[in-house]
Amino acid sequence: MEKQSVKKVKEINRRDFLKTTAISGIGLAVAPSFTFIKNPSGEKVRIAFIGVGGRGRNHLKNILDRDDVIVPAICDIDPNAIAKSKEMIESKQKQKFEIFSDNENAYLDMLERNDIDGVIISTPWLWHTKMTVACMRAGKYAGVEVSAANTLTECWDMVNTYEETKVPTMILENVCYRRDVMAVLNMARQNVFGELLHARCGYRHDLRGVKFSPGVTFGEGANGEARWRTEHSVHRNADLYPTHGVGPVATWMNINRGNRFVSMTSHATKARGLKKYIMDHPKGGANHANAKINYKLGDIITSQINTANGETILVTHDTNSPKPYSLDFELQGTQGLTEFDYNKKRIYVEGKSKPHHWDEMDEWLKKYDHPLWQKHGEYAAGSGHGGMDFFVDNAFVETVKRKTTPPLDVYDAAAWSAITPLSERSIAEGNAPQYFPDFTRGNWINNKPIFAVNGDEY
Repeated sequence: MEKQSVKKVKEINRRDFLKTTAISGIGLAVAPSFTFIKNPSGEKVRIAFIGVGGRGRNHLKNILDRDDVIVPAICDIDPNAIAKSKEMIESKQKQKFEIFSDNENAYLDMLERNDIDGVIISTPWLWHTKMTVACMRAGKYAGVEVSAANTLTECWDMVNTYEETKVPTMILENVCYRRDVMAVLNMARQNVFGELLHARCGYRHDLRGVKFSPGVTFGEGANGEARWRTEHSVHRNADLYPTHGVGPVATWMNINRGNRFVSMTSHATKARGLKKYIMDHPKGGANHANAKINYKLGDIITSQINTANGETILVTHDTNSPKPYSLDFELQGTQGLTEFDYNKKRIYVEGKSKPHHWDEMDEWLKKYDHPLWQKHGEYAAGSGHGGMDFFVDNAFVETVKRKTTPPLDVYDAAAWSAITPLSERSIAEGNAPQYFPDFTRGNWINNKPIFAVNGDEY
């Protein structure tokens, strides 16, 4: 949902911010056209949308390209987002649909409809949990964008609501479906690296031009994510966006399914990047009001996680300084390791690689290409983010259609999202260890992996 005024920075404290920060859309480009799987059975699932800004319309386009889905309703309070989405739906769908846009709680009216099976939520972070909980209480499957929660209380709200209602939630972490990430998952499951020891991941993405748009503007009067995302950098010193990196690692290490996150320590550098960006910008300068704000988010946040099975995970959040995009993946075991991202793909496996020399990874990625990509890769092209958006949207639709457990479920949503408040607390307490709640209440011990285990539809 794309538009709601926010209190001026000087008038808002962190507690108020966590309760009341504005709604607005997620400014990502809509993906090019592609063809989804055909639906010989004729069965259609009914998927509604809360939030049809840039990211919401990316999901909407993917869903409309299917012939097994009807979109009965959309909800957003930004007229521009509604107009663009209305045009998209009318160009693809003959069935009538309803628009909910009167106020920021209009989604509650939409959830009263009895012809909705599932809902995709693509709104600013502070609305994710309350909307997810409302969906479950209304009997609708929720597919929630990342991160799913901002506080430990919100994590527990999701888990407790699911256990009360038995209505599933899926966290829509698309990077879990990235082709190289899934090939590495396949390698790990086939014991290529031996017993796992350590992983590294992160979100290293220069977002200064996203946090200030246009020019050096954020909050009221800004564009896209600058309307709401920058407020988090003003008020929170934490890993604000952990799931793009941690989600894939969690699937490699079977978190919540025979393993779990146990404890974490976090560190933050000083905060310099955002202020420097404003001071150096042609529309900013040292006297600009936004250059005088004390941004709380450290430029680089590092967190070290310990797991129940004895692995460690190093997670980095780095969004306030100049750099190429990277998720900085590494997976290491007793037999070897890989380091990979868009600009780096290398692997070393003892007994297979030349001693003390890296192998190029391309042949390994071909050999261990995951069955899901082998089966659906041609459909995924053009769906957004290199094809991984096809898989995450397809998984949600298939989960709703089959009335089954999502491959990335509410316990994943809680465990991964908990990194934000725990890192915030660790930094505030002088890098003190923090302990993850066991959101599964002990069931992780006997739970079996369910993510991409057999090359089925999801």
